[in-house]
Amino acid sequence: MSTQLRRAVTSSFLGSLIEYYDFLLYATASAVVFGKVFFADLDPALATVASFGTFTTGYLARPLGGLLFGHFGDRLGRKRMLVLTMSLMGVASFLIGLLPGYAQIGALAPLGLVLLRVVQGVAVGGEWGGAVLMSAEHAKSRRGLWAGFTNAGAPSGMVVSTLAMSGTAAFTSEADFLAWGWRIPFLFSIVLLAIGLFVRSRVEETPAFLATQKEKRRRIPLVSVLREHPRALVLGVGVGLSAFVVQATLTTFVLAYGVRQGHPRQEVLNALTLSSACAVAGILLWSALSDRVGRRPVVLAGVVLMAGFGFLLFPMVRSGSGLLLVLALVIGQGVIHPMMYGPLAALYTELFATENRYTGASLGYQLAGLGAGFAPLIFAQLQRGSTSTAPVSWTIAAFCLLSAVCLLALRETSHRSITPDEPALTLADQREGHRA
Repeated sequence: MSTQLRRAVTSSFLGSLIEYYDFLLYATASAVVFGKVFFADLDPALATVASFGTFTTGYLARPLGGLLFGHFGDRLGRKRMLVLTMSLMGVASFLIGLLPGYAQIGALAPLGLVLLRVVQGVAVGGEWGGAVLMSAEHAKSRRGLWAGFTNAGAPSGMVVSTLAMSGTAAFTSEADFLAWGWRIPFLFSIVLLAIGLFVRSRVEETPAFLATQKEKRRRIPLVSVLREHPRALVLGVGVGLSAFVVQATLTTFVLAYGVRQGHPRQEVLNALTLSSACAVAGILLWSALSDRVGRRPVVLAGVVLMAGFGFLLFPMVRSGSGLLLVLALVIGQGVIHPMMYGPLAALYTELFATENRYTGASLGYQLAGLGAGFAPLIFAQLQRGSTSTAPVSWTIAAFCLLSAVCLLALRETSHRSITPDEPALTLADQREGHRA
């Protein structure tokens, strides 16, 4: 492992951890805090829907971030954009921690929350593509594993954000937590930002991007993606859609659902923290396996398993057993979801050419990410006036079916070259690199 690859992987992992700490901290807060702080004048059920609605705006902004930073990342380089996206995210999260609630400034509070959430969405929309490319384009072999570290940053960020939120809640009363305690994890973002910028400053631009600098560009990246890779873009969105729906189900909707079913908030947060830690190992394991057997078999197996597990998830949560709650989240988030999600980092990278890869990979991934933004909102609406979770489980299964169809329509990508002046990697090359 070269020095630059090690730095690139470390930078991508830490950058992703920090970005998703900020982004998913909002998800936790939207489930347990924001409805009471920013939508205090609404009925509790409507406040939950409104809170999840602001959560959704971040996902709506992510494709915009992918387009914006993807364009300049393909033109000016991956590194510059990653410094900018991290700075935007850290500042936006810090400002959320300072934002007054509805009781102080009325309707301006939820408006400010939405605006800062949009900035978060734009930032994380641009971050993922660049972080993945920094690792994948520095790698000579085992591309799935090294790119997978970026995806492993998401549950790592969830672990840190949940620990920060639950730790603050444990040391404050309910009243103090709602008044000011929830703000501490958001304010801590400024410290993580300083660490992340230091690490990221030591990474060089990727060899693949530098190689394209010698060529004359004739099209803007988005036009190139839409003209040359429309099928790959559409199928890529479909492949990733179920992974994001499931991600939001396990990390956001189940959190609120578990509390409504009588589980103590801290018990649910602890289960989420444990399952997120398991997800880090799961993502790296399945990503590494995808280097050996291919991206499609691993993701397809996860999609099929999750379609069935969606019908077991909610009965396990509402059983009232803390052990079954932990088991449900560990199996779902720590084992099955990583199969669907881990190999996506390499897969999206391999679908597009170097000169438009940042734009194509970011756009495909972030459009698929809309599933995570809308799922909690849709599920909250399905749950209004009903106790049945069957519609939710069937919805999950339908998204899994869609992803399976798109996967089967795609060719295997793990053998493809992602560097303009290198021959394509064969599966034998990948296996040889793995043994090395």
